[in-house]
Amino acid sequence: MLPTIMERVGGRYWVVAVAVGVASTTGCATESPKPVPTMTQEQVKSNADKSFERLKQEEKNRAVDSGAASY
Repeated sequence: MLPTIMERVGGRYWVVAVAVGVASTTGCATESPKPVPTMTQEQVKSNADKSFERLKQEEKNRAVDSGAASY
């Protein structure tokens, strides 16, 4: 079957197409991963504190808007 396909496609062009396909696939697979940006513990704590303060503020706003007592 392979010789028949090569005759139909033109032999060399088929081999070149397969070689380019293999090269592009393996080239992408061997790409090194990008380093993940690191955060210090202070940055993590600061982000967590800001998020917690926003959450508390949203809770207060909901309690005022609905007329319910806050926790």
